[in-house]
Amino acid sequence: MTGSCKVLICRNYKGDVDMAEIDRFLPLLMQHEEEGLLCPVLSHGKVHFMWIKHSNLYLVSTTNKNSNASLVYSFLYKIVEVFTEYFKELEEESIQDNFVVVYELLDELMDFGFPQTTDSKILQEYITQEGAKLEVGKSKVPTTVTNAVSWRSEGIKYKKNEVFIDVIESINVLVNANGSVMSSDIVGSIKLKTMLSGMPELRLGLNDRVLFGLTGRDKGKTVVMEDVKFHQCVRLSRFDSDRTISFIPPDGESELMSYRINTHVKPLIWIESVIEKFSHSRVEIMVKAKGQFKKQSVANNVEVRVPVPSDADSPKFKTSTGQAKYVPEKNMVVWTIKSFPGGKEFLMRAHFGLPSVENNELEGKPPVTVKFEIPYFTVSGIQVRYMKIIEKSGYQALPWVRYITQSGDYQLRTNV
Repeated sequence: MTGSCKVLICRNYKGDVDMAEIDRFLPLLMQHEEEGLLCPVLSHGKVHFMWIKHSNLYLVSTTNKNSNASLVYSFLYKIVEVFTEYFKELEEESIQDNFVVVYELLDELMDFGFPQTTDSKILQEYITQEGAKLEVGKSKVPTTVTNAVSWRSEGIKYKKNEVFIDVIESINVLVNANGSVMSSDIVGSIKLKTMLSGMPELRLGLNDRVLFGLTGRDKGKTVVMEDVKFHQCVRLSRFDSDRTISFIPPDGESELMSYRINTHVKPLIWIESVIEKFSHSRVEIMVKAKGQFKKQSVANNVEVRVPVPSDADSPKFKTSTGQAKYVPEKNMVVWTIKSFPGGKEFLMRAHFGLPSVENNELEGKPPVTVKFEIPYFTVSGIQVRYMKIIEKSGYQALPWVRYITQSGDYQLRTNV
């Protein structure tokens, strides 16, 4: 792990790459950057450097073999996740303040080049930031690490057994200047907050079209999920054979699965913008926003970001709802609407002064971008049909489901 100009901490797992090789990384990186040839894998002789950047740190893995690059990068991002859980902010200062804990974590995260325990909740059971103060009795490695179920501890107890399921879908939309949708898709995530005693077995049922086809059912709306990724707790063999999502969940919060739905999406918030320039003395902007979703739904915390010329000044605004403000460092107007009901239309007008000296018209035309969140609503129509909770003690547990649709990469290009 390297900072802005020096190696902060290093761990050699296999001993087949000289420790001094890491000193070549930063000069190599700077050389490639100057030449415009920067890429995620850099090589010097027989040694390959696979790296990611986080904050002011570079996390670098060295190898002299044809290693599995996807495994290496997954591990580097997992290190970022675990260290962030421990230190809140992962940066040069937090590494320098916690050298002992960092070394302990590196020893547990990987053994002889193979990832081991990478679940921060389990690691926090026996590696703490008061490591020197641990009592002898507490320094024993928990059985969780050697269990088949390494992501969940035994003996968990709750007075009230509940599981909260959040189905969150992000809408990616690109609309061209003529108003045609160029590309669109839905990226979904199912997140759990599990407060269940013991070692429960959970089964999640979705309106999955492949499942309905296997079982001969063809009633109601179904969805086709692509690029499905699961938490390690899900039994993949069971899913492959009969599409059953069966698992023993981690305790607390976790992402159970993610998916993508490749479908034509009608923009939920439609934006029309007109920008008029008057003899290089002023510019007027008119933006109309329309909610193209069900009237009973409401979009919350809507932000419409409209680009303006970099030399604009003296802003004046008029809105039919919400507030508009000028953000000069980003050359944009941000129009904020806290509550936007479906089917409604709102207007925003902005007036800017322009310098008398003509600006060379070489500026690009950034798109209008929109941020929003619509609770109790999914565009894809995905549904949690059931959540079965089975535990040997036979307790009753309540599953709660919440649906949220939000903006992802949501852009509308303009003519002006």
